[in-house]
Amino acid sequence: MLLSDNQIRKYVKKNDMISPFIERQTNGISSGLSSYGYDIRVSDNFLVCKHDDHKYIDPKNFDKSVLKNENGNLLLPAHGFALGHSVEYLKIPKNIIVICMGKSTYARCGLIVHVTPLEPGWEGQVTLEFSNTTSLPVKIYANEGICQLMFFECDPCEIAYNDRNGKYMKQLGITLPKTR
Repeated sequence: MLLSDNQIRKYVKKNDMISPFIERQTNGISSGLSSYGYDIRVSDNFLVCKHDDHKYIDPKNFDKSVLKNENGNLLLPAHGFALGHSVEYLKIPKNIIVICMGKSTYARCGLIVHVTPLEPGWEGQVTLEFSNTTSLPVKIYANEGICQLMFFECDPCEIAYNDRNGKYMKQLGITLPKTR
């Protein structure tokens, strides 16, 4: 079952599920609680993929030198890729799974925001992946809404993310690929 604003609010109060929590949607590129979800904000720290013909990205042996650090609002280059992280820290209960979708404001500018599902029992700041599908740079505004989380209630799982000591548990900031 998809949780409504009232149900999300109850989980936040009971489990400290979202911190800091914005009770009502903000202006600008909205953030905060919506009817059936929560719009999280992107922080002001980004790692942007450099264009280098002599390098490639290997998820099993990730080389940080392919990324450069940028702070503040981000102007993501044409066909560029970047990582960011949420301002919010989340603690997902064992009977909730969270799916993330990009915001229409950015989607209409050619920006794809990707986040893998937030599993039951996971907690941390969300690492966000950005892909610019256009031939023009796209501006990403720090500390404003970037994507919407949808919370689905389900039967509690037998082994949650925290029970199996998931490798991305309690991550802070941008977390790069890990193979353990």
